[in-house]
Amino acid sequence: MIVVTGATGQLGRLVIASLLKKVPASRIVAAVRNPDKAKDLANLGVQVRRADYDLPESWESALVDAEKVLLISSSEVGKRIGQHRTVIDAARRAGVKLLAYTSLLRADSSPLGLAAEHVATETMIRDSGISFVMLRNGWYTENYAASIAPAVEHGTFYGSAGDGRIASAARADYAEAAVAVLTTEAEGGRVYELAGDTAYTLNEFAAEISRQYGKPVNYVNLPELEYKKLLVSVGLPEPFAALLADSDSGAAKGGLFDDSRQLSTLIGRPTTALEAVIAQGKKGA
Repeated sequence: MIVVTGATGQLGRLVIASLLKKVPASRIVAAVRNPDKAKDLANLGVQVRRADYDLPESWESALVDAEKVLLISSSEVGKRIGQHRTVIDAARRAGVKLLAYTSLLRADSSPLGLAAEHVATETMIRDSGISFVMLRNGWYTENYAASIAPAVEHGTFYGSAGDGRIASAARADYAEAAVAVLTTEAEGGRVYELAGDTAYTLNEFAAEISRQYGKPVNYVNLPELEYKKLLVSVGLPEPFAALLADSDSGAAKGGLFDDSRQLSTLIGRPTTALEAVIAQGKKGA
């Protein structure tokens, strides 16, 4: 039995879809806070179990007969440590044989503020005694692709990453990596540094938008604080804006670059190119 936490999230749904190509639906458990949002998964034969971070007892039933668990990091930045501890403790009590965790690229040396909660979670997992695999995910290309529409409209793509090179990959690539670990005899104690095969600067990202959309889009680099203020001004919550600005600042320091190609090796194919993600977004626009 393979349990996927956060199964109705963007990454979680991709993991489930990829898992369904390799194992029977009856062996897959979608652990979700709100089962009503997972009715489509239930219709596919996936077991849907309620698992709420605020209700530790719910994880006992969610992990019944679980052999492997994919702990997808919580979306609630600032609350992750306690939430992840709930899952780790329950997995230990359930006798889970393998716990895979979606961490952050080079978490233990990353300049990104996001790294702190990931490092704390990795430490808890190591201390739990459960056999583990750390999936240290780099940036999702979709994180930047989400800003393409306003960039095309206004002719400007804003950021704070300077000339930092970003080795991102499509979210689906990282989902496939998780599935590769969950469906093989994964060696416990492995730490994968996962990133795209190629890297780009945000200036190059803007240039590719210009090329595909046939409209001039210029990259404007802002100081971290100014970029955060800009994001708040367009409606982003202050904590999320601060997170994005800090992450860009970390990218400027090399925090989102990696050229080890461990991701493409793990999934057995090249990672999805930046050009393809932009083209896909243009197609769906």
